[in-house]
Amino acid sequence: MIESFNLLGRNMYDLDDYTAEELNAILDATVVMKEINQRDYKKLPTLKGKTVCTLFIENSTRTKISFELAASRLSADLISFQASTSSLQKGESLQDTVETLNAMGVDLYIIRHSSPGSPHLVHKYSNKPVVNGGDGRHAHPTQALLDMYSIKEKLGTLNGLKVVIVGDITNSRVVRSNLIGMKKLGAEVTICGPRTLVPGYMDEIYGCKVEYDLKTALKDADVVMGLRMQLERQTEGLFPSLEEYSKHYNICRETMKWAKKDALVMHPGPMNRGIEILPEIAESPQSVIIEQVANGVAVRMALLFLILGGKM
Repeated sequence: MIESFNLLGRNMYDLDDYTAEELNAILDATVVMKEINQRDYKKLPTLKGKTVCTLFIENSTRTKISFELAASRLSADLISFQASTSSLQKGESLQDTVETLNAMGVDLYIIRHSSPGSPHLVHKYSNKPVVNGGDGRHAHPTQALLDMYSIKEKLGTLNGLKVVIVGDITNSRVVRSNLIGMKKLGAEVTICGPRTLVPGYMDEIYGCKVEYDLKTALKDADVVMGLRMQLERQTEGLFPSLEEYSKHYNICRETMKWAKKDALVMHPGPMNRGIEILPEIAESPQSVIIEQVANGVAVRMALLFLILGGKM
C-alpha cells in the first residue's frame, strides 16, 4: 500500500516545499512503480479518467518521453503539447494557451520552460496541480528525485554520504534541486567546477561545500555526478574551450582514483562524451547512468500517482 502523505493536489515547483518525510514517501512509492515497470505487462488502471498535459515550451527528449510514458502506464489520458506546432508561434500568450487546455479538462500540467517561475504561472492560470519539468536555470525537481532514488537504491541511504557534483554549476537547474533534496535526506554535498561556472555564496545558500580543485573535491566521495557543459546557455565566454575544461574537470579512470574505490558515477544527461566524462567510466560497473533513465519513469509514475490520488 502506498501512503499519500497529503500529496493529493500538490504542486511540485521544487523540493524546498517538501519535507524529508514526504521525499522519502515519493522514493518509497517509486520502489513499487519500478517493480511494475519490470513486469511483462506494465499497465495500471490507477489514473484512468485523469488527463495529464505535458506542456513543453522548451525542447526536451528524455524528460518529456519519461513523463508521457509514466502517465500512459498509469492509464491517464495524455495531451502532448509541442510549442513549435502550437498557437504560441502565432503570438498566443501562455495564459491563453493554459486556459484553452484547461477547458479540455486537464487535471495536471507538467511544464518545461526557459523562464524561471513559469510553473507558478501555469498554476495561477489553471488552478490545477503543476509539476516542474525544468524552468530555465532554476529547478528540475523530478531529475533530483530520480538521482536520489538511484543512490538510495544502490547504497541504501543518502544519510552521511559524500556526494560530489562536478561541472557547469551556474547554468544547471539539476544541481539546485539536488542540493535541496540531498541535504534534506542527510547527504554531504560538494560542488566543484571552474570559478567562473560556480556562483558565489552557494555554500551559504545551500549548505554545501565548494571546491575548485577536482582532486580535493573527490577525496572520499561516495557518489560522483558529472554535469553537462551547457554551451547553449553560456553567452559570456566563461571558459576558454571544452578542451580546457576537460583537462581540469574530466571524470575518467585517473580522476576517479581520488574518490572511494566503489564510488557511484552519475550524470543527468545528455552527456558530452569525452568532455565531462569518458566512456571508460560512463560505461563502467560503477556507473548508474542508464539506470537513472529507467528510474526516471518510475519516479514520475510515483509522483503522478500521489498527486492525482491514484488507487492501487
